[in-house]
Amino acid sequence: MRFLLDTEQAEFGRTLDRMLGAAGTPAAVRAWAAGDSGPGRALWARLAETGVFALAVPEEHEGLGPLPVELAVAYVELGRHAVPGPVVETAAAAALLAELPEGTGAAKEWLPRIASGDALVSLASGAAGPYALDADAADAVLVADGDAIRLAAGHGPLRESADPARRLFVPEGGEVLARGPQAAAALARATDLAAFLTAAQSLGVGLELLRRTVEYVGQRRQFGVAIGTFQAVKHRLADALVGLEFARPLLFGAALTLDGEEIAAAKLAAGEAAYRAARAALQLHGAVGYTEELDLSLWLRKALPLRDAWGTPAQCRARLVPAAGGPAPWRESSAG
Repeated sequence: MRFLLDTEQAEFGRTLDRMLGAAGTPAAVRAWAAGDSGPGRALWARLAETGVFALAVPEEHEGLGPLPVELAVAYVELGRHAVPGPVVETAAAAALLAELPEGTGAAKEWLPRIASGDALVSLASGAAGPYALDADAADAVLVADGDAIRLAAGHGPLRESADPARRLFVPEGGEVLARGPQAAAALARATDLAAFLTAAQSLGVGLELLRRTVEYVGQRRQFGVAIGTFQAVKHRLADALVGLEFARPLLFGAALTLDGEEIAAAKLAAGEAAYRAARAALQLHGAVGYTEELDLSLWLRKALPLRDAWGTPAQCRARLVPAAGGPAPWRESSAG
Protein backbone atom coordinates (compact mmCIF):
# COMPACT_ATOMS: atom_id res chain seq x y z
CA MET A 1 0.00 0.00 0.00
CA ARG A 2 1.32 3.40 -0.95
CA PHE A 3 -0.10 6.32 0.96
CA LEU A 4 0.51 9.88 -0.17
CA LEU A 5 -0.43 12.94 1.81
CA ASP A 6 -2.09 15.77 -0.05
CA THR A 7 -0.40 19.15 -0.34
CA GLU A 8 -2.06 20.65 2.74
CA GLN A 9 -1.34 17.64 4.93
CA ALA A 10 2.31 17.55 3.90
CA GLU A 11 2.69 21.31 4.48
CA PHE A 12 1.04 20.95 7.89
CA GLY A 13 3.74 18.45 8.86
CA ARG A 14 6.52 20.67 7.56
CA THR A 15 5.09 23.66 9.46
CA LEU A 16 5.08 21.71 12.72
CA ASP A 17 8.62 20.50 12.03
CA ARG A 18 9.89 24.03 11.48
CA MET A 19 8.05 25.41 14.49
CA LEU A 20 9.17 22.69 16.89
CA GLY A 21 12.71 22.76 15.52
CA ALA A 22 12.98 26.44 16.38
CA ALA A 23 11.27 26.19 19.77
CA GLY A 24 14.10 24.69 21.84
CA THR A 25 12.11 21.54 22.54
CA PRO A 26 14.96 19.58 24.22
CA ALA A 27 15.18 22.21 26.95
CA ALA A 28 11.41 21.99 27.50
CA VAL A 29 11.67 18.20 27.77
CA ARG A 30 14.42 18.41 30.39
CA ALA A 31 12.45 20.98 32.39
CA TRP A 32 9.31 18.81 32.19
CA ALA A 33 11.26 15.82 33.50
CA ALA A 34 12.42 17.95 36.44
CA GLY A 35 8.84 18.93 37.30
CA ASP A 36 8.81 22.37 35.68
CA SER A 37 5.95 22.32 33.18
CA GLY A 38 6.23 26.02 32.25
CA PRO A 39 8.36 25.66 29.10
CA GLY A 40 6.34 22.63 28.04
CA ARG A 41 3.04 24.48 28.40
CA ALA A 42 4.45 27.36 26.37
CA LEU A 43 5.24 24.81 23.68
CA TRP A 44 1.69 23.44 23.89
CA ALA A 45 0.35 26.96 23.42
CA ARG A 46 2.32 27.32 20.20
CA LEU A 47 1.10 23.92 19.02
CA ALA A 48 -2.47 24.94 19.79
CA GLU A 49 -2.09 27.91 17.45
CA THR A 50 -1.48 25.45 14.61
CA GLY A 51 -4.69 23.60 15.47
CA VAL A 52 -3.07 20.35 16.62
CA PHE A 53 -5.34 19.78 19.60
CA ALA A 54 -8.47 20.91 17.76
CA LEU A 55 -7.99 18.00 15.32
CA ALA A 56 -9.35 15.54 17.90
CA VAL A 57 -12.29 17.72 18.96
CA PRO A 58 -15.60 17.69 17.03
CA GLU A 59 -16.64 20.88 15.27
CA GLU A 60 -19.72 21.33 17.50
CA HIS A 61 -17.32 21.77 20.42
CA GLU A 62 -15.11 24.37 18.71
CA GLY A 63 -12.76 21.80 17.20
CA LEU A 64 -11.77 20.87 13.66
CA GLY A 65 -12.20 17.12 13.76
CA PRO A 66 -11.97 14.38 14.24
CA LEU A 67 -9.34 14.24 11.46
CA PRO A 68 -7.30 11.03 11.91
CA VAL A 69 -4.91 11.53 8.97
CA GLU A 70 -4.00 15.04 10.10
CA LEU A 71 -3.66 13.74 13.66
CA ALA A 72 -1.22 11.09 12.42
CA VAL A 73 0.81 13.74 10.59
CA ALA A 74 0.90 15.90 13.73
CA TYR A 75 1.78 13.13 16.16
CA VAL A 76 4.64 11.85 14.00
CA GLU A 77 6.10 15.36 14.31
CA LEU A 78 5.43 15.46 18.07
CA GLY A 79 7.41 12.23 18.31
CA ARG A 80 10.20 13.49 16.08
CA HIS A 81 10.61 16.48 18.40
CA ALA A 82 9.98 14.61 21.69
CA VAL A 83 7.24 17.03 22.75
CA PRO A 84 6.56 16.48 26.47
CA GLY A 85 3.20 16.10 28.17
CA PRO A 86 0.09 13.96 27.84
CA VAL A 87 -0.31 14.66 24.13
CA VAL A 88 -1.82 11.27 23.34
CA GLU A 89 -3.96 11.21 26.45
CA THR A 90 -5.40 14.68 25.79
CA ALA A 91 -6.57 13.66 22.31
CA ALA A 92 -7.95 10.36 23.64
CA ALA A 93 -9.74 12.24 26.42
CA ALA A 94 -11.32 14.47 23.77
CA ALA A 95 -12.60 11.40 21.94
CA LEU A 96 -13.95 10.00 25.19
CA LEU A 97 -15.66 13.21 26.30
CA ALA A 98 -17.24 13.71 22.89
CA GLU A 99 -19.14 10.45 23.20
CA LEU A 100 -20.24 10.59 26.82
CA PRO A 101 -23.98 11.14 27.46
CA GLU A 102 -24.89 14.80 26.91
CA GLY A 103 -26.26 15.11 30.41
CA THR A 104 -22.84 14.87 31.99
CA GLY A 105 -21.91 18.36 30.81
CA ALA A 106 -18.24 17.36 30.77
CA ALA A 107 -17.95 17.71 27.01
CA LYS A 108 -19.19 21.31 27.06
CA GLU A 109 -16.79 22.18 29.84
CA TRP A 110 -13.59 20.53 28.61
CA LEU A 111 -13.69 20.05 24.83
CA PRO A 112 -13.45 23.74 23.87
CA ARG A 113 -10.56 24.10 26.30
CA ILE A 114 -8.77 21.10 24.78
CA ALA A 115 -9.31 22.46 21.26
CA SER A 116 -7.82 25.82 22.18
CA GLY A 117 -4.84 24.29 23.98
CA ASP A 118 -5.97 25.79 27.28
CA ALA A 119 -6.42 22.39 28.93
CA LEU A 120 -4.07 19.43 29.25
CA VAL A 121 -6.06 16.34 30.13
CA SER A 122 -4.65 13.00 31.16
CA LEU A 123 -6.44 9.68 30.93
CA ALA A 124 -6.00 6.52 32.97
CA SER A 125 -7.71 3.35 31.93
CA GLY A 126 -7.68 0.09 33.79
CA ALA A 127 -7.34 -1.54 30.38
CA ALA A 128 -4.00 0.19 29.83
CA GLY A 129 -2.54 0.27 33.33
CA PRO A 130 -3.07 2.11 36.62
CA TYR A 131 -1.13 5.26 35.81
CA ALA A 132 -2.15 8.69 34.64
CA LEU A 133 0.61 10.36 32.64
CA ASP A 134 1.67 13.83 33.82
CA ALA A 135 -1.22 14.12 36.26
CA ASP A 136 0.72 16.80 38.15
CA ALA A 137 0.70 19.10 35.13
CA ALA A 138 -2.71 18.18 33.73
CA ASP A 139 -5.77 20.38 34.26
CA ALA A 140 -7.98 17.29 34.56
CA VAL A 141 -7.47 13.56 34.87
CA LEU A 142 -10.13 11.21 33.58
CA VAL A 143 -10.19 7.69 34.98
CA ALA A 144 -11.98 4.68 33.55
CA ASP A 145 -12.97 1.98 36.02
CA GLY A 146 -14.90 -0.74 34.22
CA ASP A 147 -17.89 1.00 32.63
CA ALA A 148 -17.58 4.11 34.82
CA ILE A 149 -15.74 7.31 33.90
CA ARG A 150 -14.75 9.64 36.69
CA LEU A 151 -12.88 12.91 37.10
CA ALA A 152 -10.05 12.27 39.55
CA ALA A 153 -9.84 14.45 42.65
CA GLY A 154 -6.08 14.11 43.00
CA HIS A 155 -3.18 11.75 42.60
CA GLY A 156 -0.55 9.87 44.56
CA PRO A 157 3.22 10.46 44.52
CA LEU A 158 5.38 10.43 41.41
CA ARG A 159 6.27 6.89 40.33
CA GLU A 160 9.53 5.85 38.71
CA SER A 161 9.47 5.79 34.91
CA ALA A 162 11.90 4.62 32.25
CA ASP A 163 11.49 8.06 30.71
CA PRO A 164 11.73 10.91 33.27
CA ALA A 165 9.68 13.11 30.94
CA ARG A 166 6.81 10.61 31.21
CA ARG A 167 5.72 11.39 34.75
CA LEU A 168 3.49 8.68 36.19
CA PHE A 169 0.94 9.00 38.96
CA VAL A 170 -1.89 6.87 40.31
CA PRO A 171 -5.09 8.99 40.28
CA GLU A 172 -7.26 9.02 43.38
CA GLY A 173 -10.98 9.52 44.13
CA GLY A 174 -13.24 11.83 42.22
CA GLU A 175 -16.69 12.35 40.81
CA VAL A 176 -18.30 9.78 38.46
CA LEU A 177 -19.18 11.52 35.18
CA ALA A 178 -20.87 8.63 33.40
CA ARG A 179 -21.53 4.95 33.79
CA GLY A 180 -22.91 2.16 31.63
CA PRO A 181 -22.65 0.77 28.08
CA GLN A 182 -22.36 4.18 26.40
CA ALA A 183 -19.45 5.12 28.65
CA ALA A 184 -17.78 1.75 28.01
CA ALA A 185 -18.17 2.14 24.25
CA ALA A 186 -16.76 5.67 24.39
CA LEU A 187 -13.76 4.40 26.34
CA ALA A 188 -13.13 1.64 23.80
CA ARG A 189 -12.98 4.16 20.96
CA ALA A 190 -10.79 6.50 23.00
CA THR A 191 -8.43 3.62 23.80
CA ASP A 192 -8.11 2.74 20.13
CA LEU A 193 -7.33 6.38 19.32
CA ALA A 194 -4.68 6.43 22.06
CA ALA A 195 -3.05 3.32 20.54
CA PHE A 196 -3.17 4.88 17.07
CA LEU A 197 -1.59 8.17 18.17
CA THR A 198 1.04 6.34 20.22
CA ALA A 199 1.96 4.47 17.04
CA ALA A 200 2.37 7.80 15.24
CA GLN A 201 4.47 9.16 18.08
CA SER A 202 6.63 6.01 18.02
CA LEU A 203 7.22 6.39 14.30
CA GLY A 204 8.37 9.96 14.85
CA VAL A 205 10.71 8.92 17.65
CA GLY A 206 12.21 6.19 15.48
CA LEU A 207 12.72 8.53 12.52
CA GLU A 208 14.53 11.06 14.67
CA LEU A 209 16.75 8.41 16.26
CA LEU A 210 17.69 7.18 12.81
CA ARG A 211 18.34 10.70 11.50
CA ARG A 212 20.61 11.56 14.40
CA THR A 213 22.47 8.27 14.10
CA VAL A 214 23.05 8.62 10.36
CA GLU A 215 24.42 12.11 11.00
CA TYR A 216 26.71 10.82 13.76
CA VAL A 217 28.20 7.90 11.82
CA GLY A 218 28.93 10.28 8.95
CA GLN A 219 31.08 12.40 11.27
CA ARG A 220 32.69 9.89 13.63
CA ARG A 221 35.94 8.51 12.15
CA GLN A 222 37.95 5.39 12.81
CA PHE A 223 40.98 4.13 10.86
CA GLY A 224 40.87 7.35 8.90
CA VAL A 225 37.33 6.97 7.54
CA ALA A 226 33.80 7.74 8.72
CA ILE A 227 32.33 4.75 10.56
CA GLY A 228 29.25 5.08 8.41
CA THR A 229 31.25 3.64 5.52
CA PHE A 230 31.58 0.27 7.29
CA GLN A 231 29.30 -2.38 5.83
CA ALA A 232 28.11 -3.60 9.23
CA VAL A 233 27.03 -0.07 10.18
CA LYS A 234 25.19 0.36 6.88
CA HIS A 235 23.32 -2.91 7.42
CA ARG A 236 22.26 -1.91 10.95
CA LEU A 237 20.92 1.42 9.75
CA ALA A 238 19.22 -0.15 6.75
CA ASP A 239 17.39 -2.60 9.03
CA ALA A 240 16.16 0.30 11.16
CA LEU A 241 15.03 2.24 8.09
CA VAL A 242 13.15 -0.73 6.62
CA GLY A 243 11.24 -1.24 9.88
CA LEU A 244 10.18 2.40 10.01
CA GLU A 245 9.20 2.56 6.36
CA PHE A 246 7.11 -0.60 6.71
CA ALA A 247 5.31 0.94 9.69
CA ARG A 248 4.45 4.19 7.90
CA PRO A 249 1.80 2.82 5.46
CA LEU A 250 0.26 0.74 8.24
CA LEU A 251 -0.16 3.89 10.31
CA PHE A 252 -1.80 5.90 7.56
CA GLY A 253 -3.87 2.92 6.48
CA ALA A 254 -5.24 2.74 10.01
CA ALA A 255 -5.96 6.48 9.86
CA LEU A 256 -8.37 5.88 7.00
CA THR A 257 -10.48 3.33 8.87
CA LEU A 258 -9.65 3.55 12.60
CA ASP A 259 -10.33 -0.18 12.57
CA GLY A 260 -9.11 -1.85 15.76
CA GLU A 261 -7.10 -4.56 14.02
CA GLU A 262 -5.44 -2.09 11.66
CA ILE A 263 -4.54 0.09 14.61
CA ALA A 264 -3.04 -2.93 16.36
CA ALA A 265 -0.93 -3.68 13.27
CA ALA A 266 0.28 -0.09 13.09
CA LYS A 267 1.00 0.04 16.82
CA LEU A 268 2.95 -3.21 16.69
CA ALA A 269 5.00 -2.24 13.62
CA ALA A 270 5.76 1.33 14.70
CA GLY A 271 6.58 0.41 18.28
CA GLU A 272 8.94 -2.38 17.29
CA ALA A 273 10.56 -0.26 14.56
CA ALA A 274 11.21 2.62 16.95
CA TYR A 275 12.67 0.25 19.53
CA ARG A 276 14.92 -1.28 16.86
CA ALA A 277 16.05 2.21 15.82
CA ALA A 278 16.80 3.02 19.47
CA ARG A 279 18.96 -0.07 19.88
CA ALA A 280 20.85 0.75 16.69
CA ALA A 281 21.31 4.36 17.80
CA LEU A 282 22.62 3.33 21.19
CA GLN A 283 25.12 0.85 19.74
CA LEU A 284 26.37 3.06 16.93
CA HIS A 285 26.87 6.06 19.19
CA GLY A 286 29.12 3.89 21.37
CA ALA A 287 29.68 4.93 24.99
CA VAL A 288 28.48 8.48 24.37
CA GLY A 289 25.01 7.09 23.65
CA TYR A 290 24.53 6.31 27.33
CA THR A 291 25.08 9.86 28.52
CA GLU A 292 22.21 11.98 29.83
CA GLU A 293 23.85 15.15 28.51
CA LEU A 294 23.44 14.06 24.91
CA ASP A 295 20.05 15.06 23.49
CA LEU A 296 19.85 11.62 21.90
CA SER A 297 18.88 10.28 25.34
CA LEU A 298 15.58 12.20 25.18
CA TRP A 299 14.47 9.95 22.30
CA LEU A 300 16.23 6.79 23.47
CA ARG A 301 14.22 6.84 26.67
CA LYS A 302 10.92 7.15 24.85
CA ALA A 303 11.15 4.23 22.47
CA LEU A 304 10.52 1.44 24.97
CA PRO A 305 7.71 3.09 27.00
CA LEU A 306 5.90 4.08 23.82
CA ARG A 307 6.23 0.56 22.46
CA ASP A 308 4.33 -0.73 25.50
CA ALA A 309 1.93 2.14 26.20
CA TRP A 310 -1.70 1.66 25.11
CA GLY A 311 -1.02 -1.87 23.86
CA THR A 312 2.08 -4.03 24.28
CA PRO A 313 3.43 -6.00 21.31
CA ALA A 314 1.91 -9.19 22.76
CA GLN A 315 -1.52 -7.56 23.09
CA CYS A 316 -1.32 -6.23 19.54
CA ARG A 317 -0.44 -9.68 18.21
CA ALA A 318 -3.30 -11.23 20.18
CA ARG A 319 -5.70 -8.79 18.60
CA LEU A 320 -4.35 -9.53 15.14
CA VAL A 321 -4.27 -13.31 15.42
CA PRO A 322 -7.48 -14.73 16.90
CA ALA A 323 -5.87 -18.18 17.12
CA ALA A 324 -3.34 -16.74 19.53
CA GLY A 325 -5.96 -15.53 21.94
CA GLY A 326 -8.73 -13.80 20.01
CA PRO A 327 -9.59 -10.13 19.84
CA ALA A 328 -8.18 -8.90 23.12
CA PRO A 329 -8.64 -5.64 24.97
CA TRP A 330 -5.61 -3.48 25.65
CA ARG A 331 -4.77 -4.46 29.16
CA GLU A 332 -2.04 -4.59 31.76
CA SER A 333 0.45 -2.59 29.73
CA SER A 334 3.11 -0.47 31.34
CA ALA A 335 2.68 3.23 30.75
CA GLY A 336 6.21 3.89 31.91
